[in-house]
Amino acid sequence: MTTKGPESEHPSVTLFRQYLRICTVQPNPDYGSAVTFLEERARQLGLSCQKIEVAPGYVITVLTWPGTNPLLHSILLNSHTDVVPVFKEHWHHDPFEAFKDSEGYIYARGAQDMKSVSIQYLEAVRRLKSEGHRFPRTIHMTFVPDEEVGGHKGMELFVKRPEFQALRAGFALDEGLANPTDAFTVFYSERSPWWIRVTSTGKPGHASRFIEDTAAEKLAFEKQLQSWCQEAGEGVTFEFAQKFTEPRMTPTDDTDPWWAAFSGACKEMNLTLEPEIFPAATDSRYIRAVGIPALGFSPMNRTPVLLHDHNERLHEAVFLRGVDIYTRLVAALASVPALPGES
Repeated sequence: MTTKGPESEHPSVTLFRQYLRICTVQPNPDYGSAVTFLEERARQLGLSCQKIEVAPGYVITVLTWPGTNPLLHSILLNSHTDVVPVFKEHWHHDPFEAFKDSEGYIYARGAQDMKSVSIQYLEAVRRLKSEGHRFPRTIHMTFVPDEEVGGHKGMELFVKRPEFQALRAGFALDEGLANPTDAFTVFYSERSPWWIRVTSTGKPGHASRFIEDTAAEKLAFEKQLQSWCQEAGEGVTFEFAQKFTEPRMTPTDDTDPWWAAFSGACKEMNLTLEPEIFPAATDSRYIRAVGIPALGFSPMNRTPVLLHDHNERLHEAVFLRGVDIYTRLVAALASVPALPGES
C-alpha cells in the first residue's frame, strides 16, 4: 500500500509525522532534536519557550500562552518526549518513518504513546489563537523527558523546582490510553508502582522470576521479599528504587469545578467517558503528589491499545478528531471561573 501525496494531507497530520520521525527512543533518545522542534513550534505560534535542565542533558520545554487574569491558577498540558524501544524485525514499516498507509493508519513508535497528544495540544492552541480567543487562565504546555523509564530525571525533579512552582498550575492533563469501544477512557488516579532492585553478591547462579499477580497485602509482600532474599542465601538484599504508597485521586464528581468543565465539554461533544484508574504509571503521579489534580486523557476511541507494542499505529482521522476534542477541552478548562482563594 502507498501513502497519499503530501499535497492532500492535513497540515496537522504532517506535523504529527514530522514529530514521530524524531528518534527519541530509550535508552539513547535524541532529546536535542525534540527541543529544537518544540522551539520552532513556539516561534510559529507566538508563544514563549522556556527550557529547564533538571539533570545534565534532560531538558523540560515549557510553551506558554498567557491568560488575561494572572491571579488565576494555570492549566498544565503535559506530555513526554521519549518513547520505548522497538524490535524492528516485528514491524511492517520502519517505526521512525511515520509511514501512512492507503487507509490512513500512521505506523510509528509514539503514535499512541504519546506524541499524538503532544501535537494535539499544539494544534488545539494554534486553532484557538487563530480564531482570536483569549482565556482568563494561562495555558502551559510542558514537554518532559525520561517518562518511559520512571521520570526520575524528568517530572519527578521538575515538580521540586522553583520553575515549576512559578507555573502556578491549578489543574493538569496528561496521557491516557486508547479505547477499542465507542467510549473514551479518562484516568483519575494510578496504580502505586513498586520498583525493586535485588542484589546478590557472590558467584552468578540461577535466577528466578517473581510470582505474578500476587494478592498479598503490602506489608506481607515486603515480608515475602525478605524471605526470598533469605532463602536465596547470604549476601542477597533488596531495596526499593521507587515506592508509591499513597496514590492521589482526582475528583470525578460534578461538584468539582475542574471535572465539571472537563466532563461538561465532553458531554457537549456527545462523548461517552469511562473514568478508571490507570493500570500502570505516568508522570501524573508526580503532579498529583504536589497537590495538583490531574486527568489522563488520550482522545483515541475505536482504537486498539498498542502503546509499547509492535506496529503501534493511529488512524489520521482519530488523530484529527483528537485535535477537535482538545480544542474544546482547552477552551473549557482555561475558562473555569475564579475559585476560592484565587481572586
